[in-house]
Amino acid sequence: MRSVIWDWNGTLLDDLNFCISTINQILEKRDLELLDHVQYKEVFSFPVKDYYATIGFDFSKEDFAIPAREFIDIYDNGVKSCNLHRSAVKVLDFFKNAGKRQFVLSAMKQNMLQETLGHQNILHYFEGIAGLNDHYAASKIERGEQLIESHQIQKEKAVMIGDTIHDYEVAEKLGITCILIANGHQSKERLESTGAFVADKLEDLMDPEFLKLLP
Repeated sequence: MRSVIWDWNGTLLDDLNFCISTINQILEKRDLELLDHVQYKEVFSFPVKDYYATIGFDFSKEDFAIPAREFIDIYDNGVKSCNLHRSAVKVLDFFKNAGKRQFVLSAMKQNMLQETLGHQNILHYFEGIAGLNDHYAASKIERGEQLIESHQIQKEKAVMIGDTIHDYEVAEKLGITCILIANGHQSKERLESTGAFVADKLEDLMDPEFLKLLP
């Protein structure tokens, strides 16, 4: 059976505005330049530590763990105010009705991932969910390998859907097809630089042209 492995933040969960406001709170506290939407989508990246350095954090003055912890504290306290992308449930239903197995692979910490999926009332769509074991969002590759093994996902019949270059890199390492969505955390131009197929929005995935891309 064909499988869809979803990224969470920015792909199904529309948390872009919240992430920008959160990082700006931390930047403002340090008298650093704030980010607008265009700037954010051009600089956000993984590993998160590199992204923080790019936007002005000086780790010779403070350890990366300090602003990272501040971000997580603000984010975890407010993420339930974020909604799913407008067409998320419609697309999840579409793939469910098409007989696709669905999973989530996220850089969010496992317990928070479980909690936020439950809060959005969409846990029942997924056979398995895999988040990271710490807050620092280094890589999803190991967790992806574990997800594939534990659920016996056939790589040649799987597709990963995400919103960042890192999602493409993870899919490449896992040996599965990748489709990227351009209404998340990185610009369409950056996503297109991977060579992956890039959709403007989630509902495009239901278009017959996109369905041809599924293994």
